[in-house]
Amino acid sequence: MAYQNSPYGGYGGPGGFATGMAQAGPPPGADPQLWSWFAAVDTDRSGAITAIELERALINGDWTPFDLDTVKLLMGMFDVDRSGTIGFNEFCGLWKYIKDWQNVFRYFDRDRSGTIDRNELRDALSRFGYNLSPPLIKLIQVKYASNVASNYGPAPGITFDRFVRACVVIKQLSGAFQNLDTDNDGWVQISYDQFMQTVLSLP
Repeated sequence: MAYQNSPYGGYGGPGGFATGMAQAGPPPGADPQLWSWFAAVDTDRSGAITAIELERALINGDWTPFDLDTVKLLMGMFDVDRSGTIGFNEFCGLWKYIKDWQNVFRYFDRDRSGTIDRNELRDALSRFGYNLSPPLIKLIQVKYASNVASNYGPAPGITFDRFVRACVVIKQLSGAFQNLDTDNDGWVQISYDQFMQTVLSLP
C-alpha cells in the first residue's frame, strides 16, 4: 500500500504503509493484495498486528514515521474486539480508512508541499462543516504542526498523520459538545467533573 513509489511529479504523496516482505497463504476469500500488506506488517507472524508493528509500517510522504499518538488513535478505532491487536478483518477497515484520508489530504494539499498549511487547514475544516474562528485555526495548526514554530518564516505545516488525528479529534470534540448542548444554542453549562470526563475520554 505504499504510495511513495508512485510518481507524483516530485510530490511524495501523503503517506501510508511502507512496503515489506509478505508471507504467503491468504485465508479463503481474502483479497490477496490486502493479505500481502497485512502479512508484511505482521513481522512476528502472530496473525495480528501490534501497535509497535503498525507504527513501524506507517510512514508519511516524506518518509518520517507516523506520530505514535496517531497510531494509538487508529488502533483504538479499528481494534473492534479490544484484543489490543489488529486482525486481518480489522486491518481491511484500517487500510480503507487510510486510503480515503490519503485522497482527502491530496485534495487539500493544493501546493503539493506534502503538508497542510493554515489556509489549507481552514478550507478542509470548512468543507467538513467546521467553520472555526481564525484564532482556533491557528491553535490547531500550531498544536498539530510537524515542527516547532519559529519567529521567522511561515508556520510549519501538518503532515498526513497529524492531519488525520487533528480532524478526528475535532470531529469527536464537536460531537461531545453537541451531546452536551441539549438545546442547540451553542452554549453549555457543565460541571468540572463533566468537563474532565469529556476531555479525557477523547484521543
